[in-house]
Amino acid sequence: MQKYLIQGGSRLTGDIQVQGAKNSSLPILAAALVSTGESVLHNCPNLLDTEYAIKILEYLGCKCYREGGTVTVDTTSVTQCEVPDRLMREMRSSIIFLGAIASRCKKCRLSFPGGCEIGQRPIDLHLSALQQMGMQIEEDHGYLNCSVDKGFHGANILLSFPSVGATENIILAAVKAKGTTVITNAAREPEIVDLANYLNRCGAKISGAGEGTITIEGVETMQPCEYTIIPDRIVATTYLAGAAMTGGNIRLTGIDCRHLESILPVFEEAGCSVRRYNDAVSLSCNHKLSSVKLIRTMPYPGFPTDAQAPLMAMMSIAQGTTVFVENIFENRYKHAVELQRMGAHIKVEGRVAIVEGIRTLHSAEVNATDLRGGAALVLAALAAEGTTEVMNVHYVDRGYEQLERQLNLLGANISRISCGDQA
Repeated sequence: MQKYLIQGGSRLTGDIQVQGAKNSSLPILAAALVSTGESVLHNCPNLLDTEYAIKILEYLGCKCYREGGTVTVDTTSVTQCEVPDRLMREMRSSIIFLGAIASRCKKCRLSFPGGCEIGQRPIDLHLSALQQMGMQIEEDHGYLNCSVDKGFHGANILLSFPSVGATENIILAAVKAKGTTVITNAAREPEIVDLANYLNRCGAKISGAGEGTITIEGVETMQPCEYTIIPDRIVATTYLAGAAMTGGNIRLTGIDCRHLESILPVFEEAGCSVRRYNDAVSLSCNHKLSSVKLIRTMPYPGFPTDAQAPLMAMMSIAQGTTVFVENIFENRYKHAVELQRMGAHIKVEGRVAIVEGIRTLHSAEVNATDLRGGAALVLAALAAEGTTEVMNVHYVDRGYEQLERQLNLLGANISRISCGDQA
């Protein structure tokens, strides 16, 4: 196990290139299965989650190569149609392989996904939709035995909730299905658009991605392609929050400001100076942060649930009171307890968290319990007095590429050590 030692009090300043989006990389890696041959994916971040996705592809018989931010996936030979339990348990989004494997192999066997414990993420929407498209599913002692002997067929699917994962699984199943599939109340996230753009470049016929209704006309064959993954809007938000909390001045490059339209106004309301460019955004904050009245997480284009924890850390030192309402996951305030160990005044009641800003946080030993909560603790440590120890940093590694290195380049003082080692 490893931990961060973070000396607070340094301002984050400078320019930084934002990594590729984790939540685009994973479905696009899975999507490589629906074509036969070699796909070249640029801007694919080197994360624990992407490495587990690559391990799944390799277990299935694919050949994968990484060179820097480029991953090459050769799906010429797929010899397995099962994802072993040990790999399914490593990340919550592993269920995304179901639609892709079944499209390629006409069958799939996998267990229920694991990952961060941020609340229930039922896969009933995935399974119900795929059943409407012709999949037969049998549960077998924690495993799902799935088959589509005659291949997927088109269907009209109404999602009761705009689930990102379910929308992706349906798309992956539908691209080579017989007939046309229409998804109503589809997820609208930029990562959905990115997946559709990749698949369309491979020869799929997908329209409406980014809107509430997506139409997929099935095609017989698809060809692999070369594609560049979009930047990660949650990582961008994390860096912006770090600059705001430390009175810094940073410029993020390689970013699409359109993906941050629900987030940047929060920084402006908090008193930060934000400037938008074609492919960059800058933020400066040289005075005390102001509280934001209400931050309510919603499906895109609303405020993203993944940004809730970093912004809670930021609001913990803002002047005034901020109310958070978490509408996506029911158990996503675990970081609040750890922030309280650093002096934060946070009261949680169900899906509501009330944050009363204080002048400054103090150092403590804290535990990351999930990806975004771990990032929030890192941000709190940057702004705190003294040296903070953040344990279980493997959670942070799931979604942030060399976070300590990137923050140190901006002026932070972070070191990663093995637990039990001396600083």
